[in-house]
Amino acid sequence: MEWCQLINVHTNLLDYSRIDLNGVVFETTTPFLVFSIEIQSNDLSYHQKYSKRQEIVYQLIRHLHENEKLGYRKISQKLNSWGVKTQRGKLWFNTSVSSILKKKRLRDDRIKDVRNQVFEPVISKMEVIYYTFD
Repeated sequence: MEWCQLINVHTNLLDYSRIDLNGVVFETTTPFLVFSIEIQSNDLSYHQKYSKRQEIVYQLIRHLHENEKLGYRKISQKLNSWGVKTQRGKLWFNTSVSSILKKKRLRDDRIKDVRNQVFEPVISKMEVIYYTFD
């Protein structure tokens, strides 16, 4: 789930690698500032919201389970008798009802605990490296 990218940055401090004086080119050493930046993020994909239908069906199932104290089998029978179909247009089973409740809870936990986690960037020690060009 975690994404990490290492970026190496080479910044030219002063480029005197080719000095042209009266048509004469002198090759010299060029200093570069070198460091790395480590950036982490868990927010890499589109955060798809529940559709209105999905939210209504979830709230209905949750109400029947928590407030009416119905089991998964009774909830599936009620939904089928009311003519409510699953997202794919199928009949409800006790496993599909329990799956709706479980997956929503897992999704909410993942968004809260993982996706919204903030990481500080890590910058390495900066150093100057000299390159000689021929």
